[in-house]
Amino acid sequence: MSEHAVYLDAKAKKFEKLLSGDKTMIIRGAAGRKIPYGRVLEGDVLYFINNNGEGVLKGKAKVKSLLESGKLDKEASKKLVNNYMEKLKLTEKQQKRWTGKRYLVLVETEEFHEIVPIPFNKNKYHNMDDWNIIEEVQLV
Repeated sequence: MSEHAVYLDAKAKKFEKLLSGDKTMIIRGAAGRKIPYGRVLEGDVLYFINNNGEGVLKGKAKVKSLLESGKLDKEASKKLVNNYMEKLKLTEKQQKRWTGKRYLVLVETEEFHEIVPIPFNKNKYHNMDDWNIIEEVQLV
């Protein structure tokens, strides 16, 4: 089992949507297979941080299920995103961001809850992206 630090779109209020249960799925995608592709599994623990510079992990959930796409063309990518919109709750801007990516990872969460904020310094990780694999959250 791995632990992950996952950045959420603060402007789109993704943390609040996960907390309320309105949103239950997170998406990541790229032109190639990059984290979290192949690095997240059912049962892994996700810690959430807003992408607004506050620098604290403030939510926690488990990975209920995941879908890692094979190589997609633009139309297949769009169809996949549209098929999961009910769980993803993407804004129009976010939908445009993820549609067309060749590789998509859809991560369904469960047991999402707030935690006492834990400072998180992403600078100690080689991956300066919006998804980091961490050893132990207590050590970050």
